[in-house]
Amino acid sequence: MDTEVVTGTAGKRDELVRRSEQARRAGSPQAIARQHAKGKLTARERIDLLLDDGSFVEIGQLARHRCHEFGMENNRPYGDGVVTGHGTIDGRTVCVFAQDFTVFGGTLGEVYGEKIVKLMDLAGSIGCPLIGLNDSGGARIQEGVASLAQYAEIFRRNVALSGVVPQISVQLGPCAGGAAYSPAATDFVIMVDGLSHMFVTGPEVIKSITGEDTDPEVLGGARTHNEITGNAHYLATDEEDAFDYVRILLGHLPSNNHADPPVYAPSRAETPAEREWLETAVPDADNRPYDMLAIIQRVVDDGELLEIAPIHARNIICGFARLDGTSVGVVANQPLHAGGALDIAASEKAARFIRFCDAFGIPVVTFVDVPGFTPGAEQEHGGIIRRGAKLGYAYAEAGVPMVTVVVRKAYGGGYGVMGSKHLGIDVNLAWPTAQIAVMGASAAAEVMHRKQLLASDDPATLKKQLVATYEETLCNPYVAADRGYVDAVIEPSRTREEIVRRLGVLRTKRRPTTGKWHGNIPL
Repeated sequence: MDTEVVTGTAGKRDELVRRSEQARRAGSPQAIARQHAKGKLTARERIDLLLDDGSFVEIGQLARHRCHEFGMENNRPYGDGVVTGHGTIDGRTVCVFAQDFTVFGGTLGEVYGEKIVKLMDLAGSIGCPLIGLNDSGGARIQEGVASLAQYAEIFRRNVALSGVVPQISVQLGPCAGGAAYSPAATDFVIMVDGLSHMFVTGPEVIKSITGEDTDPEVLGGARTHNEITGNAHYLATDEEDAFDYVRILLGHLPSNNHADPPVYAPSRAETPAEREWLETAVPDADNRPYDMLAIIQRVVDDGELLEIAPIHARNIICGFARLDGTSVGVVANQPLHAGGALDIAASEKAARFIRFCDAFGIPVVTFVDVPGFTPGAEQEHGGIIRRGAKLGYAYAEAGVPMVTVVVRKAYGGGYGVMGSKHLGIDVNLAWPTAQIAVMGASAAAEVMHRKQLLASDDPATLKKQLVATYEETLCNPYVAADRGYVDAVIEPSRTREEIVRRLGVLRTKRRPTTGKWHGNIPL
């Protein structure tokens, strides 16, 4: 009947209803049952769970593939395996597409790709976030190069939209080959534990080419990409948890690079007890670890920090919080892991986060306790010079309001790249416990006075004296403040108050007009 001419008003109305109902049903009951048996929702169920109730408006519902070979001419389902449209999250417009694994295994063909491309163009033109719910078997083999072409068209738009509207990918099934590059180009990737997989080549292909035995979880599972590769930014326990994270994340982000993030009623995080706790948060012993996250939680609104990639590069913390109701990006060294030292993974994690904040006008607040860069041949051979430079580059390039607080150590190159005044940071504050120097007092005493210590009858007492002298003359925040490298040494209990006040002054800061924005970061 699809090719028959339907006459009369009633007949045309009935035909529209019939086709719309077929499109909404999409995959066969058997395919839907298989999807549910795997613990996975269907494309439309996912959209309903993500968006505000009744807000979804579908685009391209009746589109069908044009392939007339390999038996495809007799199987042309409406929608062609992807649901596209727009709706709202907390009343704000978003564009969303959901790949439908119950139709051709969610494989991407020409019309399928065109639907996503049209949606991406719409997101760019109206300036709203783009969310992709990915669950696909890859390229549709029957459509050949037309399928591959659409992957490239999608990727080109990922690049064009980068820094223009937030792009979020939620991986809800397999994502292999060319399909993996588009999520990698988006701003945030969420994966579901035990459900999501991403890899360029799957286990079977690797086995046939190299003889290596591996499995999808180890090769490209959600934990692998959240913990090891850093390709994903949140490990969800299930689909509902993934969508909750997306909604909270969007609450911190503007709709586009010309808009402001949502502002909420100011909320104070501190009680008198919390202010007092901050005064003794840093241990007396320089080498004793403490939890920087606990400090951040006592400074930001309601103690809430939405971490980005929390189980990757744990020696650095990145996330979104609010201060006096306004969204900020937070970057901080974490002494609980590797002493808070910077390595390749931490540098790249923080650099990309800072650049995102800069692209979308979100202020950056930095908490510093860094002993320097991680030494060793592995890091050097891995490119720590070039890849570590990304962090300093990101700070120096950023034009958003920036405030840095030195909590304890700020040694060597770590001091330079972790939001120092010399990179153009607007406001640099320090706690009295701050140690800003080339190296720690103990190491400095041994390096500078090695011969004297070897010749001493009481080297322990002499070293203690030398360390005290070094701390008094060089390794404290007042030397840096004397030179203007630190704008103020503050009481820890006043940290929130000082940051809020400084950000308030910086609210009208304008980006420099140099004729370009976002140069070529040293990749």
